[in-house]
Amino acid sequence: MDVVVTGIGLVSALGSLENSWKKLLAGESGIEHHQPFLELEPRPLALIYPKPADFITLIRRVLADALQDANLTLPIPDCGIAIGSSRGFQANLEELLTEVRRPPLTPVWGSQKQEGREFPIPHAEFVHFLPHMGAIAVARAIGSTGPVLAPMAACATGIWSIAQAVELIQTGLCQRAIAGAVEAPITPLTLTGFNRMGALATTGCYPFDRDREGLVLGEGGALFVLESADLAIGRGAQIYGRVSGFGLTNDACYGNAPEIGGKSAIAAVNQCLKRSNLSTFDIDYIHAHGTATGLNDQHEALLINKLFPFGVAVSSTKGGTGHTLGASGALGIAFCLMSIKQQILLPCTGMRQPGFELDFVRCARSTKVRNAVGLSFGFGGQNAAIALSQYS
Repeated sequence: MDVVVTGIGLVSALGSLENSWKKLLAGESGIEHHQPFLELEPRPLALIYPKPADFITLIRRVLADALQDANLTLPIPDCGIAIGSSRGFQANLEELLTEVRRPPLTPVWGSQKQEGREFPIPHAEFVHFLPHMGAIAVARAIGSTGPVLAPMAACATGIWSIAQAVELIQTGLCQRAIAGAVEAPITPLTLTGFNRMGALATTGCYPFDRDREGLVLGEGGALFVLESADLAIGRGAQIYGRVSGFGLTNDACYGNAPEIGGKSAIAAVNQCLKRSNLSTFDIDYIHAHGTATGLNDQHEALLINKLFPFGVAVSSTKGGTGHTLGASGALGIAFCLMSIKQQILLPCTGMRQPGFELDFVRCARSTKVRNAVGLSFGFGGQNAAIALSQYS
């Protein structure tokens, strides 16, 4: 059964899907220096609003855009949901738990003792911030009582979510699903953690550049309306493209570094191509993970060179949107679908001097785009690849 994409909702530091697309084509970036938390030093970030975004606000925004784009009206009672996030409501939880530094004057009902102090979380408010509640919020918003999934696979979450939604449709659990990933990762803990790892850039994000510095955290997300081809055609829906296949593996090796040699990541891409009935010669474009960190870019460039020895166009958009962590693969899928629709490839935003011998898209390139592959690699050795194709 063919599964097609009939609606896209996206938001990044560059704006909506349309605005992000236009600005990326022009090589623009949404990365600027910010100091959202006074206790932390200023650094380059890709913020959507002047202050860090609220997670549920972003979900509602991209959901509304996806439904409008797909020309759907509410309620949608039989719709599947597969919406993931690697950080979820972390900002809300951090805000709740900062109060632990101040012992409450009176005991709070339901609070939990911890080293002689109490966590002053009012009643069961923390329940609203559990990892799956973003997906549940979408189910409530559209009136769906179908299956709800909330994958968490680090930076591979976006592709994992789409893959799970495709399986919901192909196994007959539903004929339509809303899937993707959203992140609001600009929090003190996330910034401090990545900084202590030495992974954050100091001036900007330069994927695959000879002088790349590291990643720049960004906010954003993308949600997609997926439907069986029969349902989409039957209602006369626009079709961006088809999800041809995907590959999902794990290194089972290091917590914060790719497996040396990339055997498991290569297996994910080969798995994706096999399920898609595509060869490496059929791929016209790769939207790379391209985080601008030393290890990731080297690992990914070696993988592409090994699997595509005769060359394929490659770019990363994180120099424009920042690294949206779990949502980055979802943004990549949206940009792949736009490339298929517009027959244009986005440039590798932020790259000044290539550090690897690949066919990098240096400026917007008009070309034939029949099949595109999106790649994501996450902490814990999560590897994900997805193939998107034109649908006739």
